[in-house]
Amino acid sequence: MRIGIVPIEDPHFGGVYQYSATMLDALRQWTTEGCNDEFVVFSAGIPRTASQISINRKWTVRPRWENEPVSWKRHTLELLRSAIGEGPHRDALRRLLGRPVGKEQQEADFNRRNRREFVSEQFRREGVELMLFPSPLPLAFETDIPYVMAIHDLQHRLQPEFPEVSANGEWERREYLFRNATRYSTLLLADSEVGKEDILNFYSDYGVTSDQVKVLPFLPACYLMPEISEEERNRVRAAHQLPERYLFYPAQFWPHKNHKRIVQALALLKDRGLRIDVVFCGSHGGKIRKRAFQEIMTLASRAGIERNIHYRGYVSDHDMSGLYAEAVGLVMPTFFGPTNIPILEAWALGCPVLTSDIRGIREQVHDAGILADPRSVESIADGISRLWTDEHLATDLATRGRARLGRYTPGDYLQRLIGILEEGKARRYGVQARVGAG
Repeated sequence: MRIGIVPIEDPHFGGVYQYSATMLDALRQWTTEGCNDEFVVFSAGIPRTASQISINRKWTVRPRWENEPVSWKRHTLELLRSAIGEGPHRDALRRLLGRPVGKEQQEADFNRRNRREFVSEQFRREGVELMLFPSPLPLAFETDIPYVMAIHDLQHRLQPEFPEVSANGEWERREYLFRNATRYSTLLLADSEVGKEDILNFYSDYGVTSDQVKVLPFLPACYLMPEISEEERNRVRAAHQLPERYLFYPAQFWPHKNHKRIVQALALLKDRGLRIDVVFCGSHGGKIRKRAFQEIMTLASRAGIERNIHYRGYVSDHDMSGLYAEAVGLVMPTFFGPTNIPILEAWALGCPVLTSDIRGIREQVHDAGILADPRSVESIADGISRLWTDEHLATDLATRGRARLGRYTPGDYLQRLIGILEEGKARRYGVQARVGAG
């Protein structure tokens, strides 16, 4: 069978990029070990971490199609529609905002439908019979090819108070995506049993069944180095001007990442006579992240710990291994799960973990990390203090983390993925997949 894949190849997308790269890396290995299927990567380019795919004759590169982004104009129009209804006054506002009206709107809708038909035709032209989406995309259910899709979280349902999953039409965009992605899928991928439970809780009313949701746990990012030389450690230290001892948190500045309470915890520890350095890296572009970043830096300045906050912006994949390996620990009091890749990355590089005592992460970590209440500055501060001052505890946590990581290997991941694709193929030929959007 020919299986198509639409990966997320931009490293700035964080976890979904890492997930895509890991999946591509596993499938590349499979194609060199007797796989009878052929894979077509629909992409503008190949992720750097999976560059060897290009030498495999079973992989070809095709253009990638993007869906129209949600814009402030659309949000404004939707707000106006809900407030003042339809009519000529709304058409005037649409013209003012540069949106099509009347026949123009009909033409835009026609072009959108044509685009979907064009993409479907491209998939069929390549002989693709099943699609694999490492991240949810409307492209899946807007075309007519059966598909397997990963769903990483449903936080717009679980924690809509966070603006990144609800504000400016984001809740509606996500609900449209997930409701249709689940309804018309051949199979769905969840990161954990908790993730599977969430999918069934929210979307079983749309026909999703337990046997349709397959658990494929995360792996650490495939670009991490298994061993870090002293020379590499020194290079990373010099390149990023790292303090002698530091905590590490690689995360974009979304409010749910909880950088704010880390800074508040460090301020509390300073008042207790303990100064601790932390290294942050990750994007703060866009209105929500920019506002969160500015708030965090202002808070640090007012608390007198601005010199203890080291922001390194976007960090290349090549440098991430050294940053983890040299850190005293990972501090990740996030509000979102169910599970998280940085925890696995830290374990892979012998870095002790402090993370959130919440559903999903609690099951992921067990006793291989310090669990803190992400809503409590005091709890986070106490956890940081223990990690920073108790060398024996830190060593024990690193050992437990490596042991826990070893229970699920890249080989295990590949075998699960193969099994999922085999079932997807069987369903493809056994029962015609439901397609269309509602």
